[in-house]
Amino acid sequence: MASGATSRSEDEESLAGPKRGPVAASGAVPKRRSSSRFIKRKKFDDELVESSLAKPSRAKGGAEPGRCSGSEPSSSEKKKVSKAVSAPVAPSPVPAPGLAKRLKKSKQPVPVTKDLGRWKPADDLLLINAVLQTNDLSAVHLGVKFSCRFTLREVQERWYALLYDPIISKLACQAMRQLHPEAIAAIQSKVLFSKAEELLLSRVGSGSQPSLDTFQDLLHKHPDVFYPSRTAKALQLHWQLMKQYYLLEDQTVQPLPKGDQVLNFSDAEDMVDDSKLKDVRDEVLEHELTVADRRQKREIRQLEQELHKWQVLVDSITGMSSPDFDSQTLAVLRGRMVRYLMRSREITLGRATKDNQIDVDLALEGPAWKISRKQGVIKLKNNGDFFIANEGRRPIYIDGRPVLGGSKWKLNNNSVVEIASLRFVFLINQDLIALIKAEAAKMAQQ
Repeated sequence: MASGATSRSEDEESLAGPKRGPVAASGAVPKRRSSSRFIKRKKFDDELVESSLAKPSRAKGGAEPGRCSGSEPSSSEKKKVSKAVSAPVAPSPVPAPGLAKRLKKSKQPVPVTKDLGRWKPADDLLLINAVLQTNDLSAVHLGVKFSCRFTLREVQERWYALLYDPIISKLACQAMRQLHPEAIAAIQSKVLFSKAEELLLSRVGSGSQPSLDTFQDLLHKHPDVFYPSRTAKALQLHWQLMKQYYLLEDQTVQPLPKGDQVLNFSDAEDMVDDSKLKDVRDEVLEHELTVADRRQKREIRQLEQELHKWQVLVDSITGMSSPDFDSQTLAVLRGRMVRYLMRSREITLGRATKDNQIDVDLALEGPAWKISRKQGVIKLKNNGDFFIANEGRRPIYIDGRPVLGGSKWKLNNNSVVEIASLRFVFLINQDLIALIKAEAAKMAQQ
């Protein structure tokens, strides 16, 4: 039995050799003992380190990992060895798989960032049109109002980058192509007037009262001079501005009076000798002014950021007649004192505070101290149905039915919405909703 067990273990070792062969030690790494069993187990940390150190020694020693030290090579392996001896090749270092991935990643071109920085696509389009009109970057810097306050150097660098940097130019062109046509029209209306355009406008007499037809005739007579997006109204406004500053041909600027006469406050201020004035600095006052200025700027910045979030207009109600829906109003939430125009697909209801800004402030209708800061949300689905979701603590009553917190209910035309003793009537713009449903049906068919 012992001899049989020994022969069996030797057979198992010969079968297990190709799968878990020992490391042929040509260096100082000791030979690790391995079990003859087929049971695979997870390696411990020290074994992982040992096996990773043993791999390069295997390759350097020339021993094949799948063969035991006592076994003889086959005939095919002898042929391979003879070929390798007859044609020696310089060993090339094989990088590790992790290193190869890093090398591949490093060879890949670095992706260009999509962030254009402070320059928006609208700024680029406005800059290009203004330069084409005036051919003067200084005039563009002084006369064009960009989204940010740029210096003359920044305007020059951006213009040269659009001209000579292919990456920035390509990104800017792609971003400008994605602008909405209405945004493009608004940008083109802000383009500066060229000298040729102002020359034609200056020929209109200052004593006359030109009408829109006069400027419309100018546009028809000189289509090659005026910018394509110019309108008669824009020409009339610019002509009035030129008249105000005495820039018309028949206007003359009165010469300044000579002598020591003080003309205005700025001239008198220039005559004051600053060195004779005592500069008494009050650090406490300056600190308070700085803090107040910083606080006011922060509040102004917050208000500016919330301008585009105002989705509901609050208007006073003078009578009980039905509201006149316009092309942008989806629905109206009418109360006793005010009405709220819903002009987006989702609005929030609740009580506005200094830290919490919402679309519909129910405190304008009446006492709202029982109402949560975010009481509910009204959404318009793609099929044209309105739903209200209660996200507050108190229930919302729709036509007398309570809608508890976390649940929602469908709103119909003339539905009565009651929130903490405040009652509203929900009115739907049926014509606009019908158009939305038709467009949704067309999109579904496509």
